[in-house]
Amino acid sequence: MLRIAFEDLPQAARRAVETQTGHIKTSRMAGGGINSGVAAFLDTERGKLFVKGIPSDHPQAVSQAREIAIAPHVPAASPRLLWYVEAGGWVILGYEAIAGRRADYTDSGDLVLVLDALQELQQVTAPDLSEVKRAEQRWAGYADQGTADLFAGRSLLHTDFAPHNVLIDGRAHIIDWAWPTVGAAFIDPHVLAVRLMEAGHSAEDAVHWVQRVPSWREALPSALLAFSTAVVRSWREIADQDPQPWKIAMAGHAAELKTYLLASWQLS
Repeated sequence: MLRIAFEDLPQAARRAVETQTGHIKTSRMAGGGINSGVAAFLDTERGKLFVKGIPSDHPQAVSQAREIAIAPHVPAASPRLLWYVEAGGWVILGYEAIAGRRADYTDSGDLVLVLDALQELQQVTAPDLSEVKRAEQRWAGYADQGTADLFAGRSLLHTDFAPHNVLIDGRAHIIDWAWPTVGAAFIDPHVLAVRLMEAGHSAEDAVHWVQRVPSWREALPSALLAFSTAVVRSWREIADQDPQPWKIAMAGHAAELKTYLLASWQLS
């Protein structure tokens, strides 16, 4: 999505933000992320914060609505949503600012912090919200017949552990809740494992890391394999529809992880 500077928002949108922040002293465009039409750090008379937004009529506005709905329920590992406004054809969200850097999945120190944040998230029971999909529904079209029910659960899932969605500042903060899901707790460790492979880890090493999360260790092999199958098909569809190199690579990593898991269980 094309990103604009905060100053380029319609005047009505900027004024609506100022009703929440008071006078805006400075703004700085944020890097990273692809799902916001505006993303900026603001220094205001009421303090520093991060804002993000999207045109009200944009097809991805539904993901921002999910983010608003889930905000009261996310753990301390995630920044708080302070307010949101709709004006000038835009919906703008204001978050507490996190002065962190993007997570480095090649750094073992960062990975320890990321897993700590993930395990904190795993303690959260998902709320019953119409905006939040259930895992057995979200991946049903990619799962083998009769296996999608293995993805059901009551855990709140983030489902997008791309490194730009995790900030490090002495601890890990999970940000950008565009795809919250209710389901089995092992799903997020699986999602993270594929992202670790994207960062250069082997399938064996990725599994070594996510095995630190109890939900992975306690999951039925049949459930993990069923979800691996669904993830492979999902990424292949994404890559087929938009064959960018990174999407093709993600499909390959997902397939490699499935192959590794299957071989591991056959040998055990």
